[in-house]
Amino acid sequence: MSGLRAAFTAALALLLACRTGETAPPAPPAAAANLESGIALYNQGKYAEAEGVFRSLSGADPSGWLAASLVKQKRFADAEPPARAALKASPSHERAVPALGEALVAQKRLDDAVAMMSAVIKVKADSAYAYFWRGQAYYGKKQPDKMVGDFETFLKLAPKAPEAPTIRQLLASLR
Repeated sequence: MSGLRAAFTAALALLLACRTGETAPPAPPAAAANLESGIALYNQGKYAEAEGVFRSLSGADPSGWLAASLVKQKRFADAEPPARAALKASPSHERAVPALGEALVAQKRLDDAVAMMSAVIKVKADSAYAYFWRGQAYYGKKQPDKMVGDFETFLKLAPKAPEAPTIRQLLASLR
């Protein structure tokens, strides 16, 4: 009943504001504020605290960030469901792609990693981390030709990525 009363009160206030020509300032959405606070915690390296914030939210962005937080905590099996949920809602989600790739490779589920990253690449051919993690899976599967191709594409798409120097060094050692 109190939810109905609050909705009625808000509607009445909006109606009165419209009649008098006033505009009510938009209230900031609580979910967006919570997402931002979770991201801030994540960026500070407080992954467990960020996880708690992301778990309280719904949608592709919180799920992608939740998966990333879990990967940072090396909870790879736990990271997979929210990463898949984010990718279901947004097939090339910027945080979910690397989280799922790393989670699958860390669990040595290399065929799944190749399949999932290939699906992302089909949707978004310039998804650098899909190439990176598919390359990692090919490395684990001992398929160097495919690995090299994916790592070269990764470097073209993300030449300044933190992983780029290591990948350049690996590729140089193969020549």
